[in-house]
Amino acid sequence: MEISYLENIIKLVTESAIEELEIEEGGNRIRISKPKINTVTSVQIPQQFYPTQQFAPAVSPQPEPTVIPATPLKSNAKEIRSPIVGTFYRTPAPDAPPYVEVGSTIKVGTVLCIVEAMKLMNEIESEMEGKIVKILVENGKPVEFNQPLFLVEPLN
Repeated sequence: MEISYLENIIKLVTESAIEELEIEEGGNRIRISKPKINTVTSVQIPQQFYPTQQFAPAVSPQPEPTVIPATPLKSNAKEIRSPIVGTFYRTPAPDAPPYVEVGSTIKVGTVLCIVEAMKLMNEIESEMEGKIVKILVENGKPVEFNQPLFLVEPLN
């Protein structure tokens, strides 16, 4: 990759809302990412705009919904996160079976899914051995950098 090409890409990322970009070309791979900045804006409302009248809470004629507690996961479950921004796919093709299912045993290097970024299909491989406990993203949904994709119970 030529320096001017890289400079143009860096300028594009810097001046746009793109937070991360990964390009693979001719055996060379480059990832450009911006640090995330969390800003909080504080707004003060003048006293004259506060309501002077107290209102009683509305009474709901509907019964309260029943909350069923989620089944707790084992505390040693580890997250496998997305290394890039893109679209999450569980299968290599629309008519193919998923790479892994809940309950699948995985090894280091096992392909778990694909994250498509800029028309490139990036296979996401496991970096640990274990058993898939939960799949956290729906097929075809966008994912962010470092977003948890799978929960894995490590093998001891």
